[in-house]
Amino acid sequence: MEGAHPLRGDSRAADGTPPGPASNFTVSEQAVIGLPIALQTKCLAQPLRQALHTASRLGCQGVQIDLRQELPAADLSSTALRHIRKLLEDLNLRVGSTAFPTRRGYAEADDLERRLEATINSMHAASRLQSRVLLIALGSLPLPDDPHRATLVEALLALASQGNRLGVQLALQAPAVRPADVNALLNELPEGLIGVDLSPADLILHSQSPAAYAADVGPRVLHVFANDAVRGLGGPGGGDVVLGRGSANLPELLSVLEEREYRGWITIERRASREPVEDASNAVQFLRSL
Repeated sequence: MEGAHPLRGDSRAADGTPPGPASNFTVSEQAVIGLPIALQTKCLAQPLRQALHTASRLGCQGVQIDLRQELPAADLSSTALRHIRKLLEDLNLRVGSTAFPTRRGYAEADDLERRLEATINSMHAASRLQSRVLLIALGSLPLPDDPHRATLVEALLALASQGNRLGVQLALQAPAVRPADVNALLNELPEGLIGVDLSPADLILHSQSPAAYAADVGPRVLHVFANDAVRGLGGPGGGDVVLGRGSANLPELLSVLEEREYRGWITIERRASREPVEDASNAVQFLRSL
């Protein structure tokens, strides 16, 4: 396997600040909703190459790739990178975002160094794929006076430093955390390098309003999922549903995001679907109808 090589050039601003997500899109390239539409390839349950073809056929402008399961950083050789980038170019797709889900968060000291190293490797892979946003799971959020809080902040500072160098912003997945607590944590970190992911389905399942969450965290939203859920469906915890049939209220959410000047990707996700391609196609049409 060939060694990894960084991408030529650096699309960061002159002051070294990474660009906002999807900042290179023109109005004509964006969907009717005003945001570029991506598809989470993992949810299609197809091999990555096939999933990229599916996303293009459905009319998406980008994709989200899982760098833990679909395309591990260790497998992204220079040859593999050239093939993937050529395929993306042929299909007129961009890697709108990447994800590196971990079983544990960054406040847990056990195996933290290994977890940080794996995350940094995924940040390098994201940069090489020209993705400017990497989703990571925050995990538990210790209280400000908890010693584990310092562990978390130190870990995120280390990742933010790498992100600044690579031009990759980290979007924290923390749907169980209240917006005020999210803001308090982000106030302890460098501005603009770490933000949050907004997943309506997960927020609903944690008894939070997606629109209210977007209003409270404001410009710190770096990525948005187009998914939906209903609480109590199939049990106390609820479950996800076809986009537009749950409690997400996408029109209201998109209105709030527009007020907060969000210009990033909106990524279609459908979990545990028997017809993932059909559901993804319907989601694209639903978003374009708004």
